[in-house]
Amino acid sequence: MPDTTIIDRCETAGLRMTGQRRTIATVLEAAHDHPDVEELYARASGIDPNISIATVYRTVKLFEETGILEKVDFGDGRARYEDADRDHHDHLIDLETGRVIEFVDPEIEALQEKIARRLGYSLKGHRLELYGTKLK
Repeated sequence: MPDTTIIDRCETAGLRMTGQRRTIATVLEAAHDHPDVEELYARASGIDPNISIATVYRTVKLFEETGILEKVDFGDGRARYEDADRDHHDHLIDLETGRVIEFVDPEIEALQEKIARRLGYSLKGHRLELYGTKLK
């Protein structure tokens, strides 16, 4: 988990934090999934019914441009978001249910480093999404 909150990082980045932006940041901070804008809007408007979906879209875009949020795409046509300051992890997406499982595997991490070195690169980051169906 990050050492600072999304609100803290927004303030450090010099973003003006309106009440609605604070609500959206709080909803994002509490998310244990990868919500899209519509899901964020539903959660935020449950707290503040005056929040519009346009405000959520603008805020998410601003947070992404500032490096506070990271957009993830799991192949379902919906842009989803997670805290960019979270510990590194990879994703396994269940193609039948849409469930997203986060995992870290030291062997995969070491193999990626080894491949990058073999190809003459220093690995600076990566994203791995696996797609599958549950074994029957």
